[in-house]
Amino acid sequence: MSDVEDALRAAVPRVLGALTRRYGDFAACEDAVQDAVLEASREWPEEGLPDNPNGWLYRVASRRMVDRIRGDEARRSREALAAARELPVEASEHDDTLALLFLCCHPALTPASQVALTLRAIGGLTTGEIARAFLVPEATMGPRISRAKGKLVGARFTPPPEEERPQRMRTVLRVLYLIFNEGYSASAGERLQRRDLAAEAIRLARMLREGVPGDGEAAGLLALMLLTEARTAARESPDGALVPLSEQDRSLWDRDLIAEGTRLVEDAMLSSELGPYQLQAAIAAVHVEADDAADTDWAQIAVLYRILNRFDPAPIVTLNRAVAVGMSEGPQAGLDLLRQLEPVLDRHHRFHAVRAFLLDRAGDREAARDAFLLAARMTASLPEQRFLRRRAEAGG
Repeated sequence: MSDVEDALRAAVPRVLGALTRRYGDFAACEDAVQDAVLEASREWPEEGLPDNPNGWLYRVASRRMVDRIRGDEARRSREALAAARELPVEASEHDDTLALLFLCCHPALTPASQVALTLRAIGGLTTGEIARAFLVPEATMGPRISRAKGKLVGARFTPPPEEERPQRMRTVLRVLYLIFNEGYSASAGERLQRRDLAAEAIRLARMLREGVPGDGEAAGLLALMLLTEARTAARESPDGALVPLSEQDRSLWDRDLIAEGTRLVEDAMLSSELGPYQLQAAIAAVHVEADDAADTDWAQIAVLYRILNRFDPAPIVTLNRAVAVGMSEGPQAGLDLLRQLEPVLDRHHRFHAVRAFLLDRAGDREAARDAFLLAARMTASLPEQRFLRRRAEAGG
């Protein structure tokens, strides 16, 4: 990422927060900031970064707001012009970023809209960049973002009341996790990973943790991202093929990220109330502490998944637990656990991929081959399709 992009990504939430705090119209302020970002993208590469990128962006965005309200009474125009002269000292980047995250994850929005608006308002991505990340036309993403902004008319630009904060925080964490997952393992298309999207999710998770330093789940989510991201370089062969965890070259793992993530989750679990992101991070830590795939402590992972299921009794948690049980207690035990998931996950490719893996370990090669091929037909990710077909051809 260039210095210009770095500066813009860092400035966008603070500037948007300052404008929204002053004018109260999130949709108009967000449009004004995007106009300023486009102007900066044209000017800064040629003229160099300004001494105060935040102030430059704020002044340009404020002028756009002045243009929008020029027909209003003179008093409002004078206030807007005064606001354009300097960045308000009361506009704290820390608080504004948190307020923007909570606003973008408002319960009135659909999950898809929450993700798109977060990437646009906090991440500084253009509509085209967001559309490309999720493999939809820009003509589809643009109206989605516009509708999301329309639903926020009248919403308060403040952190939610104390009684609403836990639920809203869970939404913020889920949105950031969705962004990271799509970057780490793209759900469709030619690419296995979208590194820029995963990096953006980590940047936002760091920002969130700095804003709520005592929140164990914010720390847990960041730890989970770091421990997962640490394996990125080993997940893909030079020709773009998926490399499963059991076959990865562990010398390629990022030991600095592993150390940071492990420290984060250990500290969080010792000092905070236990939560699902901390447990997922603990599971990731067990995986990366093994020097060799054969040394993985699958029994501990199975126990952690059983505890996680109490916090988050989702079918995907049970699916992952079935792998751990199959590895620690034998493939038949994992297959027995899978049977309860068939009614709810029968149309999900990962269910059939896990079933194929366990069938292959149980020695049922023909059934495993059929399950691998079925999983390949059900995924929209081309690298996953190729990997699953190779497994089917190789007999697992």
